[in-house]
Amino acid sequence: MRVTVRLFGSLREAAGSRTIDVELPAGAKIEALREAVAARLPSAAKLGPRVAVAVNQQLASPGAVLADGDEVALLPPVSGGAGRCTLSDRQLDVDEVVRRVAGDDSGGVVTFLGQVRDRSRGRAIDHLEYEAYPGMAERELERIAEEAAERWPGVRVAVAHRTGVLAIGELAVVVVAASAHRGEAFEACRFAIDTLKERVPIWKKEVATDGAYWVEDHA
Repeated sequence: MRVTVRLFGSLREAAGSRTIDVELPAGAKIEALREAVAARLPSAAKLGPRVAVAVNQQLASPGAVLADGDEVALLPPVSGGAGRCTLSDRQLDVDEVVRRVAGDDSGGVVTFLGQVRDRSRGRAIDHLEYEAYPGMAERELERIAEEAAERWPGVRVAVAHRTGVLAIGELAVVVVAASAHRGEAFEACRFAIDTLKERVPIWKKEVATDGAYWVEDHA
């Protein structure tokens, strides 16, 4: 059988392609796919189990059985549309994101802005590049917003995240939490940005004045 493997971040760059086709025996599992890809891409072997696997835009366990024609995505560690949570390749509008969740019942509206800084890891930064797995990334953002609402009833969370090339000073992410009380809004906003960096398939490439590298350690 044949499956199409989508690649992101450092894996895409190493392969020189966004997708590769992999032939596997019928009934093959995720681990067989990992081995086949690692044989072709040393960078995949180097990252090992830190690469998550999604099948048809759903995270899959190592024992999941693949079927002919499946779309498999290999997701390197993350740097950490419609609805309240979106991706955009254009400058983010803070006021627009606030309007997604703020209302007359909002006694507290907390906004977190993540912007591109000029230094990172002791290096001078020229610009950043963000890459995402569309569809899955937005769904995971929506799940985070739903989890925040479950933890802090009455809280509404909205997120907008950039993709593409970002210059110094540009906004990479906007997170807004609105609630009747400021305490819940602060906690939900912090939860959303921290969880985003752990779970959402968005990758960051730092382009420094002395070289470029993908950030794959949740920094």
